[in-house]
Amino acid sequence: MELSIIQYPHPTLRVRSKPIRRVNKELRDMAAQMLDLMYEAEGVGLASNQVNLPIRMFVANPSGERGDGEELVLLNPELQMPKGNVSGQEGCLSLPGVFGQVKRPKSIRLSAYDLKGNPIDRVVDGFLARVLQHENDHLDGVMFFDRMTEEAQRELEDQLHELETVFESKQKSGGISSNGDLIAELDQWYEKYA
Repeated sequence: MELSIIQYPHPTLRVRSKPIRRVNKELRDMAAQMLDLMYEAEGVGLASNQVNLPIRMFVANPSGERGDGEELVLLNPELQMPKGNVSGQEGCLSLPGVFGQVKRPKSIRLSAYDLKGNPIDRVVDGFLARVLQHENDHLDGVMFFDRMTEEAQRELEDQLHELETVFESKQKSGGISSNGDLIAELDQWYEKYA
């Protein structure tokens, strides 16, 4: 299965992903592909929703460099115990060229599983905490601009409208399926993994 990064306003970006119940070779291969796509796009995280998979998995590496920093593949992540607040600029591989200031908790507790089924349980702060929160939001169908103030969101309206117009024109020309068909296609992944 060849994965690619989908762009806003693709409907899968607004789907609440379902927990993963089984791990197989295909899922491990998809996680490896997601890491490849993340590095190619010079990102620091990539959620399964962003590659049209409605399951609770994301990859991250705060360094953004293969072989450097900490590479994570997280299944069924849960973030708890938020502490503090800090603002920082965020972008998104599904929203190329769009950036905004987002206020998030400074530290969080991460509970998840790796691809071997080993539990991960740790407190995370700093930039990695921001990356994990951003990617976990994707799994709930939340985009980073949803977390911005109304005033800050208004500053992004033109850029978002442009992405929406491009997407809609691709749908009209048949280059992308209708939203209904795109959502119907997700059932195959629920059957396999959820």
